Amino acid sequence: MRSDDPASNPYATPSPLSVESGENVSFVGTDDDLRPFRTIWTSPRRTVRQIVSINPKLHVVLLACLAGVGETLDRASTRNAGDDLPLAAILGIAILIGPLAGLFSLWIGSHLVRFSGSWIGGVASREHIKTAIAWASVPSIAALPLWIPQIVLFGSDLFTQETPGLEAQPMLLIPFLAFALVELVLGVWAFVLLCNTIAEVQGFRSAWRGFGNLILAGAVVVVPLLGLVLVVAMLSNA
Repeated sequence: MRSDDPASNPYATPSPLSVESGENVSFVGTDDDLRPFRTIWTSPRRTVRQIVSINPKLHVVLLACLAGVGETLDRASTRNAGDDLPLAAILGIAILIGPLAGLFSLWIGSHLVRFSGSWIGGVASREHIKTAIAWASVPSIAALPLWIPQIVLFGSDLFTQETPGLEAQPMLLIPFLAFALVELVLGVWAFVLLCNTIAEVQGFRSAWRGFGNLILAGAVVVVPLLGLVLVVAMLSNA
């Protein structure tokens, strides 16, 4: 098979399927040079528009699973899971449980975004919202390989409150901060993409409305929890 054959390229967007029903279907943004793993970084709206038009399920499960691994590692680091668990256990949990957590996060997130987005005129189906969420996570997934050199250099210090390895070798602080900065940039980039992809599938002209949709989705969870906490606090003080 020729190397330039699109069928041999796993990163190529699939060609539109032929329509046998006779319906006039228009595929928007199906430029031949568009490759979603590349174009999502700088053209998120155009990219997700094409994916939704051709195959909304394209790599969604894979992306959600990989994003779940990264999120699990991030949580383990921020919550100092290494104070209670060995490094091998943390990595095992990330690899085995992380994908399931990513799929659940995608499932609940798509429900919340669709529900709250309908309040401000959003029109996307849950399937299209899942596409938008999954593909916006590409920058965060790109940070996954960075964990390998970090684990080699810093070991369990990545997941503990105290960092004896870094304290013993202060020069390691430079690459430690460099990795943290790169991950921060990629995380912010992923959020910006998410605002744009949500706006696109919801039919919003502005990415700011996509941002508002995400805020509302978070509020659907946070506000009732805060109300419950206040009620419990008032009852306990009564």
